[in-house]
Amino acid sequence: MSEPIEILLVEDNPGDARLTEVALSESVAPNRLSIVADGERAVAFLRREPGYEDAPRPDLILLDLNMPRMNGHEVLAEVKSDPDLRAIPIVVLTTSTSDRDISESYRLQANSFINKPVDLSAFFDVVRAIEDYWLGASHLPVVPKRGPSS
Repeated sequence: MSEPIEILLVEDNPGDARLTEVALSESVAPNRLSIVADGERAVAFLRREPGYEDAPRPDLILLDLNMPRMNGHEVLAEVKSDPDLRAIPIVVLTTSTSDRDISESYRLQANSFINKPVDLSAFFDVVRAIEDYWLGASHLPVVPKRGPSS
């Protein structure tokens, strides 16, 4: 059996985080979900800064845009400019439908931009679609589970 896929969810809404957790728990593909509530914690998690020294290296990041302290675009810029992190695919999962947010996310090298529906059934469908593509059909990059700072 292969190793579970490590997923980092960056989401400040506890309800949306819980729904994503439930949807991914029903996944056929083995996965482990880590959740952080803002962009600053996401960057600390990814760089294994104090408090996150034993954080797993994610194979995939699900990123909300509208968060306190450091928004999703700022996280994208940080991750994609870091040679040790830039290969990790990032799916922007947000309620925003703004053309500006979509364009800016892709300019900052997001791998996908998906609108988070407000309807519960549609939300589960979206998470299953992410699962089908990113955990099933696509091949995620092989990234070292421990970076040079380990």
